[in-house]
Amino acid sequence: MADILNLALPYFGLIFIGFACGKTRGLPESGLAWMNFFLLYVSLPALLFRIMSETPFSELNNPPFLIATTLATVSAFVLAMVAGRIIGELSLRKATIAGLAGAYGNIGYMGPGLALAVLGAKAAAPTALIFCCDSIFLFTIVPLLMALTDRKHPSFVHAIGVAARQIVLNPLIMSAAAGALVAALHIQLPVAVDRTLLFLQNAAAPTALFVLGVTVALRPFDRVPWEVPGVIAIKLLIHPLIVFGLMLLFGPFAQPWAATAVLMAALPPALNVFVMARQNNTWIEPASVAVLIGTFASVVTLTCVMWFIQSGRLAFP
Repeated sequence: MADILNLALPYFGLIFIGFACGKTRGLPESGLAWMNFFLLYVSLPALLFRIMSETPFSELNNPPFLIATTLATVSAFVLAMVAGRIIGELSLRKATIAGLAGAYGNIGYMGPGLALAVLGAKAAAPTALIFCCDSIFLFTIVPLLMALTDRKHPSFVHAIGVAARQIVLNPLIMSAAAGALVAALHIQLPVAVDRTLLFLQNAAAPTALFVLGVTVALRPFDRVPWEVPGVIAIKLLIHPLIVFGLMLLFGPFAQPWAATAVLMAALPPALNVFVMARQNNTWIEPASVAVLIGTFASVVTLTCVMWFIQSGRLAFP
């Protein structure tokens, strides 16, 4: 258990440091703008590009794994949307963000670093695949539903076009696709370029976790909407259980692959849930509460999942 805590506490420690700084220093939230830009457009794309480019392309060709993990994310998204609609009586627009909170874990900020720390280099390929498939699905369905519920669009075709541009031009998806292309073509990057990307990659996790803590600290916390606990339960408990079942149903998969899938599903709601809520001006405060409570609750749930994996209690045939 001490080894698990040594792995988990640095990640949660950076979040708590950011949270403490956000609570004690009266700096404006606008100061995070460049840090968020650095993460979204520079550091995280470099991280995903290197993970994909260094993974043998043959390992990325695993349709049953892609179907199983994506189906689990779709299931969690639908369940969270239904929970939002029933418990909170949310509109479709708000329920879409609730669905995102129940399905989109912190696969960019925490996922790669944590998976590699717990499971080693064998977790690189499944981590990259999960990130790409989850991102493509969620960054497709959310902009699409938002566009369809936005009366500003003159037509259905225009709404689809807006959603398509947001998907294609997403820097995380673009970098992952570029990395896969490099892996497929066996392109060797110049040493200087590769080292620059490595520097940027190493900056991704600590910067992202600190920014997550600060951003959560700056969010108002007046009350917990009724639908938020249900959405968090879906993300932290039901989503990993769905993945576990689908790993058995679609498998067998190698232990590192299946364990990585469960670990990634157990991650707390991503900060991007709040970002997308704010971009679309809907379900903003509940999204910030879901990220805050989900992050704190995952200290227990995610650490337990890590312990099950490391102790061998979470084993796949």
